[in-house]
Amino acid sequence: MLEEAAAETDQQYRVLSLGRALDLLEIVARQGKEGGRLTELSHHLGLSKASTFAILQTLLSRGYVADTGKGSTRRYRLGMALARLGDLAISNVSLADIALPVLRDLTDELGMTSRLAILDDGYAVVIGRIDAPGAIKFDAALGRRELPHCSAVGKALLAALPKAESAAILRRLELPRRTPHTIVDPAELMKELGRSAERGYALDDEEDHEGVACVGACVFDRSGNAAGAISVTGLRPRDWEARRRVLAAAVMRAASKISQQLGGPDRPHHPDKRMET
Repeated sequence: MLEEAAAETDQQYRVLSLGRALDLLEIVARQGKEGGRLTELSHHLGLSKASTFAILQTLLSRGYVADTGKGSTRRYRLGMALARLGDLAISNVSLADIALPVLRDLTDELGMTSRLAILDDGYAVVIGRIDAPGAIKFDAALGRRELPHCSAVGKALLAALPKAESAAILRRLELPRRTPHTIVDPAELMKELGRSAERGYALDDEEDHEGVACVGACVFDRSGNAAGAISVTGLRPRDWEARRRVLAAAVMRAASKISQQLGGPDRPHHPDKRMET
């Protein structure tokens, strides 16, 4: 009841004209680089041309909308003031600020420990963690450098790089065998990174600790580059082949949500294809 009352109170303070201006910005954004004419914009907004024109002129005066042409050929597109606000929004919010609430939901959903890591000089460094409920705690100290070849976050981060960069990192780092399942051959690792890039998630199948499995996926910034990676960790179940598909779907959904909040794509192109465009 309290939540419903708060929602009703919030509703009464909303400014209708401001809401229409924001709706118009969304409509202008969908017109692309060419922009849209007044007639088209007013139709989508559901207002008269006179009312739509008045809103456009206000947005134009503040730089949130730009225009080209005159008369009936005049078109409106997004202005550069929005880019400035976007830069300020990004600078005021850290990756951890965005990711940790999503990881908390992911841990609640799956009952597994979730982690957030970034790539630092070829190593995976965990900068955030949400522990799963229960007595079992996994060794995941924050700020510690981890070799990337035997962790899901590490492989996800390497898979997001062009092949030449990930290969150079693997040549530079030692690749110790942590368990009988650890992939230590650089050529085989490169094949595994390619599979990870294609499917959108990486696996640690008892490669760091026996009996423990992880699924990880990258999160991307507005440039389409990897800002970090997230993963879930737990004891390897007997039905791992079926279970990992469920885990992968959940992890990729969470990674996509974080990427969207960073201004990035749901799932970018393969890193080498991205370099070609």
